[in-house]
Amino acid sequence: MAKVSFLGLGVMGFPMAGHLAAKGHAVTVYNRTAAKAQAWAGKHGGSWAATPREAVEGAEFVMVCVGNDDDLRSVVLGPDGALAGMAKGAVLVDHTTASANVARELHAEAAKSGIAFVDAPVSGGQAGAENGVLTVMCGGEEAPYARAEPVIMAYARACRLLGGPGAGQLTKMVNQICIAGLVQGLAEGLNFAQKAGLDGRAVVDVISKGAAGSWQMSNRYETMLDDKFDFGFAVDWMRKDLGICLDEAKRNGARLPVTALVDQFYGEVQDMGGGRWDTSSLLRRLKH
Repeated sequence: MAKVSFLGLGVMGFPMAGHLAAKGHAVTVYNRTAAKAQAWAGKHGGSWAATPREAVEGAEFVMVCVGNDDDLRSVVLGPDGALAGMAKGAVLVDHTTASANVARELHAEAAKSGIAFVDAPVSGGQAGAENGVLTVMCGGEEAPYARAEPVIMAYARACRLLGGPGAGQLTKMVNQICIAGLVQGLAEGLNFAQKAGLDGRAVVDVISKGAAGSWQMSNRYETMLDDKFDFGFAVDWMRKDLGICLDEAKRNGARLPVTALVDQFYGEVQDMGGGRWDTSSLLRRLKH
């Protein structure tokens, strides 16, 4: 078992850190709102610290899961940041969905202190984090990744190194690009079924067993048909992720016409007041 620190206790980080403690790791947590860190320690029996630097003292592995590039820099860099407190030879694993650029930047900064950095964004949402079945996409060097993988598996069902620094973030971009098109297609299909007077549930029961089947269809069609979206992966976060994808595409020359269009559609959902709705709320946009 390892001495582990976890920085960032949002809807993903809180249960992820909990799985680490449940597997017997000695866990110290940090959260910008100290009350949440205290609540975590009270529930899981670990300890908490007031700053990232204090939280990572003596840790072999430091996991981070925050909101975006700027949040990530704020907990990793600076006099109270994680790198200021980590020991040489420790491994910093970042589960934030962020840009490939910040992953490369932090990899370089960590290397100056003899600290390894693995960018490791996750897929599976809040339910995946709570159930310990996340998919983790990693970038970095093989040796530190191999050390970190058994620790990551406390809350994952799949974990793989895809390449050098930034490769994990680039793979997460592919994930989000694919999801955007799938959700829009599902929304259009269900809306079409309703307009045509079909029983949406019966339709999905049939087509989900064929080539149209997907995770999104199996896990979201019922709530979509019931017009329920107050759960799941928020539109605000999806727009953040798609913005990262579109920025990267400008750099590498990839064409993302469907992704760009769906990003605009999510903007319309935000204008409807749906920033915190699940991404499947694209169906509600079609009804207006």
